Amino acid sequence: MSAKTKIVVLHMKEVIYTVVFLVLALVLGGILFLMFGPGHDKETAAQADGKYQPGVYSTSISLNDNTFDVQVTVDSDRIKSIELVNLSESTTAMFPLMEPALESLASQIYVNQSLDDIQYSEENKYTSMMLLDAIQTALKKAEL
Repeated sequence: MSAKTKIVVLHMKEVIYTVVFLVLALVLGGILFLMFGPGHDKETAAQADGKYQPGVYSTSISLNDNTFDVQVTVDSDRIKSIELVNLSESTTAMFPLMEPALESLASQIYVNQSLDDIQYSEENKYTSMMLLDAIQTALKKAEL
């Protein structure tokens, strides 16, 4: 027989190192699968479904020692209502443009679902700016 016999010599250290590296590679692959696998997409999709944490959020405003609240109600993805709460009759009499300014701002916010590009008249400029700041503060509390 003319078969050429080859003798392969393996050192035990090399075999052990190879097995250890294979096990580490499998463990790393499993960890990467768990971190970035299909379950991860569900969590990010649930967070991406809405912009807001549903609820009622309010911000206080003080004018001449009178305090009242701007209350914003939101769903997970839209602003439902904006209203003045705890507004006394004396504050209404002293600042008669407060409620009409809020109604004008609220109607624009309901349509746009954003505080961007809000228009207000020059006669209500400072009142509108104060109300927009209060609404923005309340919406920041509601953001995810």
